[in-house]
Amino acid sequence: MSSDQRVFNFLKERIGLDVASVGEAIIERAVRQRSQAVQAQTADDYWQHLQRSHDEQQALIEAVIVPETWFFRYPESFATLARLAKARLAEIKQMRALRILSLPCSTGEEPYSIAMALLDAGLAPHQFKVLGLDVSPLSVERARRGVYGKNSFRGADIGFRDRHFNESADGFHIRERVREQVRLQVGNLLDPTLLANEASYDFVFCRNLLIYFDQPTQKQVFDVLKELTHVDGVLFIGPAEGSLLGRHGMKSIGVPQSFAFSRHAEPLKPEPVFAPIPAPPPLRTAASQPVKPRPFSTVSAQVVPIKASPSDAGDLLSQIATLANEGKSAEARAACERYLSNHPPAAQVFYWLGLLSDVAGSALQAQGFYRKALYLEPQHPQALMHLAALLESQGDSAGARRLQARAARSERADSESKR
Repeated sequence: MSSDQRVFNFLKERIGLDVASVGEAIIERAVRQRSQAVQAQTADDYWQHLQRSHDEQQALIEAVIVPETWFFRYPESFATLARLAKARLAEIKQMRALRILSLPCSTGEEPYSIAMALLDAGLAPHQFKVLGLDVSPLSVERARRGVYGKNSFRGADIGFRDRHFNESADGFHIRERVREQVRLQVGNLLDPTLLANEASYDFVFCRNLLIYFDQPTQKQVFDVLKELTHVDGVLFIGPAEGSLLGRHGMKSIGVPQSFAFSRHAEPLKPEPVFAPIPAPPPLRTAASQPVKPRPFSTVSAQVVPIKASPSDAGDLLSQIATLANEGKSAEARAACERYLSNHPPAAQVFYWLGLLSDVAGSALQAQGFYRKALYLEPQHPQALMHLAALLESQGDSAGARRLQARAARSERADSESKR
């Protein structure tokens, strides 16, 4: 067994990470960094040190986990939570505080966003409490500090920063009123005793985690999440994970872009509100090709042909990103169609169309768009991973693994080219 495989198995056992989902190159880079930090001369030296040192085990996990989060990521989830929370309080006749769980909570942006959303919605501090859990002690410690830089505040609407933070030389400090609503602790979803002696939660946030596990681990984690979520509760997940929950009997509550699921069909029907979809990755364009009329087009919007220029293409790509981030799904789709009508096909445009379809719950349509993105750019990383998640949810584990392996090879090649 190679030293790399030993490390892969260690990470799988400790945190459930499916190495293919992030790429071997990321793990190998983390191992190199940690080997240099402890002055290990060989791979075997580092492996022996890893076995002996709990601190080094945690340091390797920290090196692999790269938190990517910000306040009010997927805003409609929090707007939906506020409406559901008021209804839930009425249902239980205000007899107890609502219990809300955020895991993994990373550096605290999500659990604090939950608290801010509910306070802004008019809930009193005694009406809810939030628990944030993460496998990383370093992330939990940063969350407890509650000091954030500008990268944690994204999007056009950051008015909440003035309401809930104090600015100082070292960043933005979250105010005590919000901090008091949130308890933070280290915890591992793969621990069978996790929160075993605590009551279930009315709302659970577990977003963008399941897609990094293989199918058996997904099932194991889902069973834990189901135990943690009250029978009448709601589970919030990431935009690419809905089909995975559907396979296990959970059902969408029917609010677009909230990514909220329940054991029951549509327990509540709040009015749909458009909100930003996840921020798109850096722009990618296909190599120059002859312009084709409406290639791969599926939307019948009327588009007036215009004389396209390279600068116009760049402007339109930027416009698509802006519309998507503003939650204007219909306008973003129309802009994608406008691009395809007047410019050579671009993988990133089809990826956006796939993501918009994914968010809207149209899995088959999303799958088609992701495949078109991969036709133009075979190693498009986001399209590979999202299509893999869809295939996994449809029972095509072999197909999903092939795509994950392609993503891993691409990551490894990209890493080697930058050395």
